[in-house]
Amino acid sequence: MSNLFVIAYPDLVTAQQVREELISLQKQKLIDLEDIVVVERRAGDGKIKLHQAVNTTGMGAASGALWGGVIGLLFLMPFLGAAIGGATGAAVGAATDIGVDDKFMKQVGQKLQPGTAAVFALVRTATEDKVVPAVAAFGGELIQTSLSHEEEEHLRSIAQAARSSAGA
Repeated sequence: MSNLFVIAYPDLVTAQQVREELISLQKQKLIDLEDIVVVERRAGDGKIKLHQAVNTTGMGAASGALWGGVIGLLFLMPFLGAAIGGATGAAVGAATDIGVDDKFMKQVGQKLQPGTAAVFALVRTATEDKVVPAVAAFGGELIQTSLSHEEEEHLRSIAQAARSSAGA
């Protein structure tokens, strides 16, 4: 079962740096992410923008074009098949929602101050003693988790200790 972590940051740049750090840690096999999204509350209009790590529309279009082209070859119309497959795949990809629910992220994003951002990380597993200090170095405020109260307090104390040792 995955656990959700929502960490607020004072700006979009910091939140994006944290996402890149977590993706880097995943490449090192220190964390297994199911989904990671940066949610921005824009300063000017206060609108919520989701910065998804996975573009399901693009993946759907590419997959659809490939399969449409293959099927089109069977009927001697590969370009028409690829075009129809790509359009269909893009539509299916746009309608697909994986990981953290978009509506939930927008609701939480409304609670952010304009001009700030948050990282939503859906984590399957993590090497706590390596991941927490790496993320704690960026600061931020843990605003929501799916952990129990005891586990959340433990996480907060580890993050505080990591920040204290990094500042020393």
